[in-house]
Amino acid sequence: MRAMTVVPGTADSASVGEVPEPPESDGSVLVEGLYAGICGTDIELCSGLLGSAPAGTDRLVLGHESLGRVLEAPVGSGFTTGDLVAGIVRRPDPEPCPACARGEWDFCRNGRYTERGIKELDGYGAERWRVDPYYAVPVPPRLGYLGVLVEPASILTKAWEQIDRVGSRSWYGPERVLVTGAGPIGLLAALTAKQRGYSVTVLDRATEGPKPQLVRDLGAEYLNDLSELPVAPDVVVEATGAGRLVFDCAKLLPPAGVMCLTGISPDQATVDVQLDALARQLVVRNAALVGSVNAAKRHYADAVEVLLAADQSWLERLVTRFVPLSDWPAALVKEADDIKVVVDLRA
Repeated sequence: MRAMTVVPGTADSASVGEVPEPPESDGSVLVEGLYAGICGTDIELCSGLLGSAPAGTDRLVLGHESLGRVLEAPVGSGFTTGDLVAGIVRRPDPEPCPACARGEWDFCRNGRYTERGIKELDGYGAERWRVDPYYAVPVPPRLGYLGVLVEPASILTKAWEQIDRVGSRSWYGPERVLVTGAGPIGLLAALTAKQRGYSVTVLDRATEGPKPQLVRDLGAEYLNDLSELPVAPDVVVEATGAGRLVFDCAKLLPPAGVMCLTGISPDQATVDVQLDALARQLVVRNAALVGSVNAAKRHYADAVEVLLAADQSWLERLVTRFVPLSDWPAALVKEADDIKVVVDLRA
């Protein structure tokens, strides 16, 4: 069968590969692959910057943002033929560490976790894949192809859980949220913040294309320059990973403010900043910076609820381009108005 494949550590090795049928050891639920979303992690994998193949092979099947349709499922699994499902990405380490043992594999302490389509496990970017029922997320039919957004949305439901936990160390009543970056993660962060009833501002460099209008249609404010921000935010969700912007936004935090870092810049450049001055501001204001990556099982279920509560026509505008599996490396080449690019695994 066909799959999205890459040789980890080797740049420009992305190809349409012929791979064996998924082994039963991957799970008892057999799934027809429908769609796989492309994100910055996939681009880094295809640039040779990260990733590792399963033991015994040098090639990795990509695809960690998934949507599929159940072909076969055992009785008692909770799934039946025709159900839509998304696959959870991370698996706990084999020891397991204390976090993994409690289902908090997104906080794995020893780094021996594995990840579908990223680290030591083949992903969901194939015509068929298997998954253990525990790691399969039910997707309501009403979402249709938008179910491919469950995994990226889970990053934000996890991030907001962390923000709330940090904020609750004291009196906590955020009203204003700043989101930096209007890519898929930034826009889903803004969507989640609006659903929570916050006043939201999104900062991004784009002056044209779909991003400004998508933000405004949420009822949020769109800015190109941080100096135009009228009021300091109570919470910042940072989705760019740009060092200078992280520094500038952190300086804005008010007393007990929280900034959650969800983006990682692919650039290797360093930023010359006065960290002592920043540290002083964070300390005297009791402000906090927290990093967040990946998600636990509960965050996927929360992500489904966020997507169901959203305006479906707005979500549809996030998916700006479909690419057939037969030409899937074309999805790695960014076009002017791209937000979320999705590979159609049946084409």
